[in-house]
Amino acid sequence: MNKSKKPLMLVLSSPSGAGKTTLSKKIQQSDSSFEISVSHTTRKPRPNEVDGLDYHFVSKEKFILLLKQRAFYEHAQIFGNFYGTSKTSIKKITNNNHNVLFDIDWQGSEQLSKFKELNLVKVFILPPSKEELEKRLIARNQDDKDAIKRRMLAYSKDISHKKDYDYVLINDNVENCFNELKKIVSKHLN
Repeated sequence: MNKSKKPLMLVLSSPSGAGKTTLSKKIQQSDSSFEISVSHTTRKPRPNEVDGLDYHFVSKEKFILLLKQRAFYEHAQIFGNFYGTSKTSIKKITNNNHNVLFDIDWQGSEQLSKFKELNLVKVFILPPSKEELEKRLIARNQDDKDAIKRRMLAYSKDISHKKDYDYVLINDNVENCFNELKKIVSKHLN
């Protein structure tokens, strides 16, 4: 990272299941200057998720206490669970001269945009179609039918916010989408 520039803060948002987490991990694996922001959440861990690596899993009471202490850059309640990005964890990343990668929804992106000192580049990831998104949600086998239905109902509201982003990419092929994302990152790092 160029030390004379502010750390780049790359925001990836998408409807649930469109591939933002996969793309986030690919960016981090391909560019060691990026570190993924690990959000706090009150939801239960999914199989294979590790506390402190995938999320900081906390109780609702602990989350509300952090909220009252203004510890978050952004926070949201999604499908009954709270999520938030702690200011301390972002400062830790930038103090290590790393760029920050946010895997957050449109609500979080909107809140981050209010902090003018952050060097944000916001990218919205779309699935090729609503039908393909539903197939992906079913195939990943992480949610029950009700959760998938809730995510599909949120789809239209989610995509209505794409206009608030610097870039919109369609993830019809993860490698092609990743290559487009790398071009965007390269443009903003140089």
